[in-house]
Amino acid sequence: MSTDIGPRVSELLPTETWDCLKTLSDAVLIDVRTKPEWDFVGKPDLSSLGQSLLCIEWIRYPDMSANLRFAEDVKDALDGATPSKLFFICRSGARSLSAANAVAEAFLSEGKSVDCINVAEGFEGDVDPQKHRGGLNGWKARGLPWEQS
Repeated sequence: MSTDIGPRVSELLPTETWDCLKTLSDAVLIDVRTKPEWDFVGKPDLSSLGQSLLCIEWIRYPDMSANLRFAEDVKDALDGATPSKLFFICRSGARSLSAANAVAEAFLSEGKSVDCINVAEGFEGDVDPQKHRGGLNGWKARGLPWEQS
């Protein structure tokens, strides 16, 4: 029997996330990777949906320290809104799961319920047999819109 009464974070594949973002105008995608990852690897492009991506580091570059204000940064970026769904994405799905749990907990502590969803596989996905990311699964490999600066 589980005694864990904290918020639960669900997971969706990148394509399922895209479909939700297409149909739910108040849903928000938050990329929790670092600035170098956004700049050099790329990031999801939601412009065809008329939406903007929120980029908020879960781990701060360059010292790779925890962003202790992450949940507050998310709330500040939402400017008082409580979206129906918040999607979280990172490279492969691990950091974003932690970030989603932190935000779900922060909203719950205020008595608000927000559906926080981790994007399984992340932006680059799993490592292939050649130890490369981006071709096996994930946002990029599934052919979803993305951009690179």
